[in-house]
Amino acid sequence: MTNRVLVAMSGGVDSSVAAALLQQQGYEAIGVTMDTGYGAAPQQAAAVCAALGIAHHLLDVRASFHAQVIEPFIQSYLHGQTPNPCVNCNASLKFPAFLPLMEKLKADFFATGHYVRLRKLDGRYVLHCAADSKKDQSYFLYKLPQAILSRCLFPLGELTKEQVRELALRYQLPSAQQKDSYDVCFVTNGDYRALLANYVEQPFTPGEILNVHGEIVGEHKGLANYTIGQRRGLDLALGYPAYVLRLDTRHNRLIVGKRSLLYAEHAFTAENNWLPFAQLTQPIEAQVKIRYLAVPKAARLVPLDNSCVKICFDEPEWGITPGQSAVFYQNDLLLGGGIIQQA
Repeated sequence: MTNRVLVAMSGGVDSSVAAALLQQQGYEAIGVTMDTGYGAAPQQAAAVCAALGIAHHLLDVRASFHAQVIEPFIQSYLHGQTPNPCVNCNASLKFPAFLPLMEKLKADFFATGHYVRLRKLDGRYVLHCAADSKKDQSYFLYKLPQAILSRCLFPLGELTKEQVRELALRYQLPSAQQKDSYDVCFVTNGDYRALLANYVEQPFTPGEILNVHGEIVGEHKGLANYTIGQRRGLDLALGYPAYVLRLDTRHNRLIVGKRSLLYAEHAFTAENNWLPFAQLTQPIEAQVKIRYLAVPKAARLVPLDNSCVKICFDEPEWGITPGQSAVFYQNDLLLGGGIIQQA
């Protein structure tokens, strides 16, 4: 009997090739697209599915997308953090949303166009970095639980982006020439401030800029306009380049200082999820990425009593930002990760 697989289709080249590859491998592929109310994914994915000759289903997730992705995004900024909505979306909405349809259509697997490799280790499903290190997306999937990973397929894990483009041309897919998108899907032109302004006023209330000695050195334009490590847009003449060190949401103040003050030896994470094991019970050595494009840095992970993790970097790390995900690796094995907390 042919294995039936639901393929998350955005209409982009990666998910299109993922579906085509699964077809070639003998799977019965069915395209499924989430209608979030943003972008043209439903129309683009339908065109790709028509070209492949496969069925296409549309999931209306507009209400849950707002509740589970956009609202937490807004709340994170209200609390002076810099969120990564794609990490949250994958774990709380995108992958779980397909489970009911999998049961309804009696599908065996769920596939996406993520660049990552899925393997089994000591009875658990784990993720390894993609063969194409430039495109690896394991960072965004660290929150996925075992129950979901056990049903997943990632057809692009062993391929480079160039190979995927070539396959799209070979299969004559409508998305073959489509450019990659690097923006958050619900943020227009990369301007998250416009989105926030539609919902809340608080982040745009001007306030004081203080130096590390508590002296007022200027006025900010609303805390939502700033993030840890930012230099541009401060408009300060302090005799040295000033960087954002901290956002004090309680008093609506921005704390600035010299670049050297952004180095830290420790960080703390909460909401941790682990792949090779259920829980971290003793300190381990790892490489840590404090944001998606960061270079992994050597560190020791120490479990704390409240299920948080203390990251002890071998060398001080720069620009650790609350709200971002710190993701842990051992070589190319994804150990897990968590949300960076205020120090």
